[in-house]
Amino acid sequence: MTLDPVPDRNLALELVRVTEAAAIAASKYVGRGDKNTADGAAVDAMRAVLGAISMDGIVVIGEGEKDDAPMLYNGERIGDGRPPLVDIAVDPIDGTTLTAKGRSGALAVIALSERGTMFNPGPCVYMEKLAVGPLGRGVVDLSATPTENLKALAKRLGKDITELGVVILDRPRHDDLVAEVREVGARVLSISDGDVAGAIATAWPNSGADILFGIGGTPEGVIAAAALKGLGGEIQGRLWPRDESERAQAVAEGYNLDKILSTDDLVAGDNAFFSATAITDGDFLRGVRFHDFGATTQSIVVRSRSGTVRLVETIHRHDKLADFSTAGI
Repeated sequence: MTLDPVPDRNLALELVRVTEAAAIAASKYVGRGDKNTADGAAVDAMRAVLGAISMDGIVVIGEGEKDDAPMLYNGERIGDGRPPLVDIAVDPIDGTTLTAKGRSGALAVIALSERGTMFNPGPCVYMEKLAVGPLGRGVVDLSATPTENLKALAKRLGKDITELGVVILDRPRHDDLVAEVREVGARVLSISDGDVAGAIATAWPNSGADILFGIGGTPEGVIAAAALKGLGGEIQGRLWPRDESERAQAVAEGYNLDKILSTDDLVAGDNAFFSATAITDGDFLRGVRFHDFGATTQSIVVRSRSGTVRLVETIHRHDKLADFSTAGI
């Protein structure tokens, strides 16, 4: 029998075990003020389960370089070594500060696609982003002004601009952006962290979010692209070097800093997988709950090829929770 190197099964249903493990491990540190320990616990749990999945995976976007991240580092091989051949992007906690402070919106997330299809941001940690849901796809453009995009989106959605919800990270660099959005009359939905969740919210029914603007993490942009492919939305990005040194390095490595990256540039093809499990309560998922029987998690599982979006609620028994370190979830 010849094994197909292309994913032909719904790996997202296996990936949900990965994000569940990370979310439960991180949830024990919610509100304890220690984001590094929470992140470390999520990384350990995530990698343990990933190692048991039948795939030949390479971490394209991980926790950093090998010397700084002993596990889930960029370039690490993941899985049992058998096909399919895949690229992997991980964010064990999207919202480490949210977790540490006990705030809503923290997720454990992972994305996967066919080998060679996932964008590697190289030295660029940040990118300028624009994300919309299915109805907004094709009517917005990162090269246009926020005002122009809001007017176009309002027309497409059949809404007044004053009814639009605009997700923006609460950062000083966005002061002018926030002022422009307010001036045109749209509602600013400010988030302190977690722009993967913010991007997904634009494509989620009744979330109240219609569009995401602003500069956020490039890795999170790639992960969000995998999710939005399955949700039918769109994300555009443009690399945003933090300083001249990072700019020079990106140019030296061949990156076009003026190019607007489409959803397909960030994750090529149409066989992407995404899974997210809530650590704390959010707009569309409930965070980890501990109870007499054990723990309950809620997750979203997306596959772009089939267009399926599943909400998964799982009960984990007390006597099995300790098995995360051996991929027993």
